[in-house]
Amino acid sequence: MIIECRHIYKTYKTGRIEFPALKDINLEVEEGDYLAVMGPSGSGKSTLMNLIGCLDVPTEGTLLLDGEDIGKCSEDRMSDIRLYKLGFVFQTFHLLPHQTALENVELPLTYAHVPRAARREKAMRALERVDLATHWDHLPTELSGGQKQRVAIARAVINEPKILLADEPTGALDSASGERIMEIFKELNRSGVTVVMITHDRDIAAHADRVVEIRDGVLKG
Repeated sequence: MIIECRHIYKTYKTGRIEFPALKDINLEVEEGDYLAVMGPSGSGKSTLMNLIGCLDVPTEGTLLLDGEDIGKCSEDRMSDIRLYKLGFVFQTFHLLPHQTALENVELPLTYAHVPRAARREKAMRALERVDLATHWDHLPTELSGGQKQRVAIARAVINEPKILLADEPTGALDSASGERIMEIFKELNRSGVTVVMITHDRDIAAHADRVVEIRDGVLKG
């Protein structure tokens, strides 16, 4: 298993008030799976994504990524896991506005201290993978929503992660652009990338090979 959640609980505290966001989550994802986690706003799906993405830790329970117990990892080790094993795609793209498409895609390689020439070569290949090599010098303001999301996907896969995490990846896109993004996810999954996508849209979830639902912090399916 590349992802294992064992009796995961996540509770947030505000003063004396406790809010249980996740309740006894048990989930297994095999390497190469394409999983969609469906749920309405406030259901706990983003909290679950943050845990799997090493952006937060459970209050209780065990989370294993590629066999490694995240709860026992140092902050530095979690940063390494985020950089080398995980790729992130968000609804709002998170592109740097004053950097070109190529420079945005290069960012993870910059953090990994890859030499400039090698960064450029890998970033161009990643843009080619999402059909945007001809737009390498465009700023985000010169790109459509669908193109911005494809730049974000290229950036997410530049370090060849084992797991791609996508949080409402088509939420800000028109239907045609959303379909193209789903095609790219399918292509990445066929190449061996494990995809975990959260969405509230049943039509988008249908693109995955497996769908589970979360409601009020409880996972079903």
